Amino acid sequence: MTIYVGNLSYDATQNDIQEVFAEYGTVKKAHVPTDRETGRPRGFAFVDMSSDAEEEKAIAELDQAEWMGRTLKVNKARPREN
Repeated sequence: MTIYVGNLSYDATQNDIQEVFAEYGTVKKAHVPTDRETGRPRGFAFVDMSSDAEEEKAIAELDQAEWMGRTLKVNKARPREN
């Protein structure tokens, strides 16, 4: 399962996100997509953790949390649609 993290500050880095989620368990991967043309972060990220229980706890604790001046939207990522 992958966690979607939305409404991120454009200043948030992959390391920042890993640090926050590490409080809830082992982060296997964090990815901050960037705009192809500008290279700027797009304001969201994806996080993979080592267990479903850790992911559920992170979602429960961080959804609607205030971080870097923004209210985070944290939930299970939906499969990509074509």
